[in-house]
Amino acid sequence: MTLRARLTAAFLAVVLGPVLLGAVFVGIAVAAVSDQRAMERLDAGAQNVHAALKVTCQRLRLAAETTALVTADGDQPDAAQRAVVSGLARAVEVTSADGTVLTTAGTLPPKPWADCAAPETTAYTAIAASVDVLDPSSRRIGRAYAVEPVDAALLHWLAESSGVGVDSLPPGPASGAHIADTARDLELGATATTPDGHLVRRLAPESGQPLALALSVPKPDPQGLYAVLVAVVACAGVVAISVAWWLARSTTHPLTELAVAVERVADGDLSARVPVRSQDEVGRLGQTFNRMTREMQGYVQALTASRDQLRGQLGVLGDTLAGTHDLDRILQVILQTAAAATGAQSGVVLMVDPASGELRGQVGEGLAGIDVAELRLQLGDGLLGAVAASGEPRRGRVERDGPVLSPAEPRCITYVAVPIAAPGVGPTTGLEPQSDLPPAARGVLALYDRHGFDEFDDSDLITLRTFAGQAAVAVDNVRVHEEAQRLSLTDPLTGLSNYRYLRESLRREVERASRFGRSLAALALDLDRFKEVNDTYGHAAGDAVLAEFARRLRAEIREVDFAFRQGGEEFVVLLPETDAIGAAVLAERLGAAVRRTPVLVISSTPGQAPRRVPVTVSIGIAVFPFHGSTGAAVLEAADDALYAAKASGRDMYKIAPDAPVPAVHVPVPGADVPVPAADVPVPGPDGPVKASTEVTPGAPKAAQPPRQSRGG
Repeated sequence: MTLRARLTAAFLAVVLGPVLLGAVFVGIAVAAVSDQRAMERLDAGAQNVHAALKVTCQRLRLAAETTALVTADGDQPDAAQRAVVSGLARAVEVTSADGTVLTTAGTLPPKPWADCAAPETTAYTAIAASVDVLDPSSRRIGRAYAVEPVDAALLHWLAESSGVGVDSLPPGPASGAHIADTARDLELGATATTPDGHLVRRLAPESGQPLALALSVPKPDPQGLYAVLVAVVACAGVVAISVAWWLARSTTHPLTELAVAVERVADGDLSARVPVRSQDEVGRLGQTFNRMTREMQGYVQALTASRDQLRGQLGVLGDTLAGTHDLDRILQVILQTAAAATGAQSGVVLMVDPASGELRGQVGEGLAGIDVAELRLQLGDGLLGAVAASGEPRRGRVERDGPVLSPAEPRCITYVAVPIAAPGVGPTTGLEPQSDLPPAARGVLALYDRHGFDEFDDSDLITLRTFAGQAAVAVDNVRVHEEAQRLSLTDPLTGLSNYRYLRESLRREVERASRFGRSLAALALDLDRFKEVNDTYGHAAGDAVLAEFARRLRAEIREVDFAFRQGGEEFVVLLPETDAIGAAVLAERLGAAVRRTPVLVISSTPGQAPRRVPVTVSIGIAVFPFHGSTGAAVLEAADDALYAAKASGRDMYKIAPDAPVPAVHVPVPGADVPVPAADVPVPGPDGPVKASTEVTPGAPKAAQPPRQSRGG
């Protein structure tokens, strides 16, 4: 379904839904109101009929009383006739005490009649009111009756007076057989509907209302209203569909143009633009898209101009990333991902310090006013300390579940905390003791206060334990990498850096010296006649000599200097910001330290006393940039100088030739003037020597002895 169709359907649902519901409600309400009004008309009609019959009975009683008074005076025919002529009654009858009819007036209907005072009969033709005729001594001498026939005229008058249809239930005139038949089966006061659509109610005879009547009103027919409602809904539907189509088209047409432009941009055409016809949200979206494409064109031009530079930087960046294991960055990403997965507002990672055994803050997220680097906790202290000490994860609400937070911990309402411990992998050799205890915690990963202040659930706990496992593996990987890197760059026998690290350090220090215009001295060292030590005392003694020499070497150099074992009995020392004279001073001091005290070697043979092995060292010195423009050239020059020292009798140092030596200040009595370095005595193993003793600057190199094994 397209967006236009969805918008149209949504608009119609929003608009026509309430219209249809309203129409149904109106139809139901109108029908109910119509029925209610019909019932109210019946109630009012019943009251009006009762009042009209009461008035009729009062009128008949007045006629009967008038006739009785006149009859007592002896004027019977005139009294009865005057009552009929005056309209008080339709007929009048006067009887004697024994029931003999004395006189009548009007047309008397056949008996029985319904007595207004005490209606007892259910079959009648008229209603009547009777009064005793008394003589002057108040003796009853007869009875006067005023009669009103129950005919169509009376029923018509009652209907007009009450506003409802009136029918007589006994055999007699009726407005509809269905109405009378339906009313006879009803209980008193009940209401029913006739087949021809009338509401009918039955009235029983009572004092002042002597007739059994059926009241009826036409039942409302809402069919016409329903037709009007259907027409209104249909018109509203047509209008709504038209408006919805227009609205959907006006909304989706700009989006279609934008989609086409986006496809062009995806195909590489950054010149694509969309027309902006309005300033609404869609129009602003088009303006933003046009601005974005223009800026992208500028970015592409800038990227194209710096492409070559970027390629070089990417190469360096790739090498750097490949050799980088940043634990803080890994833990930060793990913490952020865990917080996003669980909806936590903040969190922290603490790691166990192996030296002190306490928890130290490593990284944090969303902790306002807390310096994570300064966070310190003892194991078992507070929430985080308890989790780290027990190795058991915890979650809950602080005020309900505890524990009491340490003053150094972040404040929170809800929490979930798990230990950072790699999952146990079981014994690897079969000799390790089995244990049901959890692995020792390396740290704690904790999250606080979910968004919406809901508590963390079991799924959050499982998720966080997964992230904690990843963090533990990351910690192990980083430590293994650091240890492997240390071992790969360290000689295991002497503890000095190895030849691999020598090449890296030499390159780095040469670049630094070149950048800042400083000198870098390189010393090539070789133990004299080391092969004889191995042959005479054994290889274990040779290893002890190498280890002791490395210790004395570290004791003589500065903290900023670098010492390396190049292989066998060969060593290299780099002296940053040091010239030939400074290197010669160190060489003399180191030679003296090695020569002064023989190495104590403990024999591996039981009962054999320890022996002292005399050791000397030959040293070659070269200085960047005087003896070479690269690290390899400087190291080769120092190596050549070392060969020269070996050839000159060993236990000495030599400075590489063919290098201009800078001037230095030499104290002269009475003056302070610079003296060329070529004339400055340099301490040597056999007494003062000059830095230029071998070859003067610019002269051809002197013949060097053939290279031989460093063991000699």
